[in-house]
Amino acid sequence: MSVDMWGDVTIAVLGGAIRVGTPFLFVSLGECLTEKSGRINLGLEGVLVLSAMAGFGGSYLTGNAWLGVLLAGVVGAMLAMLHGLLCSLPRVNDIATGIALMLLGSGLAFYLGKPLIQPQAAQIPSIDLGMWSDSPQVQAALRINALFPIGVLLAVLMAWAFANTRWGLIVRMAGDSSDAARALGYSVNTVRVLATTVGGFIAGMGGASLSLYYPGSWNEGLSSGQGLIAVALVIFARWRPVACLGAALLFGGAGALGPALQSVGISAGYHLFNAMPYALTLLILVWTCSPKRSLQGAPMELNVSR
Repeated sequence: MSVDMWGDVTIAVLGGAIRVGTPFLFVSLGECLTEKSGRINLGLEGVLVLSAMAGFGGSYLTGNAWLGVLLAGVVGAMLAMLHGLLCSLPRVNDIATGIALMLLGSGLAFYLGKPLIQPQAAQIPSIDLGMWSDSPQVQAALRINALFPIGVLLAVLMAWAFANTRWGLIVRMAGDSSDAARALGYSVNTVRVLATTVGGFIAGMGGASLSLYYPGSWNEGLSSGQGLIAVALVIFARWRPVACLGAALLFGGAGALGPALQSVGISAGYHLFNAMPYALTLLILVWTCSPKRSLQGAPMELNVSR
């Protein structure tokens, strides 16, 4: 390839990293908050799919994309809250409950969303970062989701809150030592339910990004496992919100590589490039979960660091 073609591919990958990585960012931030409190939510795939359907339906019925985003967050919070409440019961396993709710959320989305497969809904607006260029390709590549800056700000605020606020300290305490939290008079179950619920709202916004921006429609195969990938992404980011931003862009860039190469006429191995996010997930899990590596930053109540 020529130098200009490599430049076009690089810009396309950078723009695609933001476009594809936005849902990863919101879902990983939601799971980061949940896991910081000492609870894991494997039902995020169900949260993501159901929220995407609800957000698309809300935008279609109201004609307002931002009302769709709000509805997606509320639906995600409700399903996540159910997970948190069930996991607060004695002898209930987080993993099993998460898998059950993943199936519940996906099933509800597929059943309730059938009338939404054909219609078009109002879309989340774009922010044009490529107006400085005369190239239509550059302008298209740097047209980003308006939710992305919100996600970046949210990552920074979460990192600051964990380090500098009383509520951040309580969440971290519930995740690191439930006995210490109880000794100070806090209800660990309440903290975890609240953290899981808010995490579900944040993840639900990621679902809205899928159905209302990229690919911008509702269908049953919309998520492609992104909710489960986000769990691995949080481990890779070492439970740090700002690092979740970098990890989301890494996964988004991997997902955008195939379309970027295809845009300059390179179609060989296109399906292999489409598998990049899943291969990357496997490599990250092998690398981070090796017995020889310490999971620094892992909340102790998750038992993943023991």
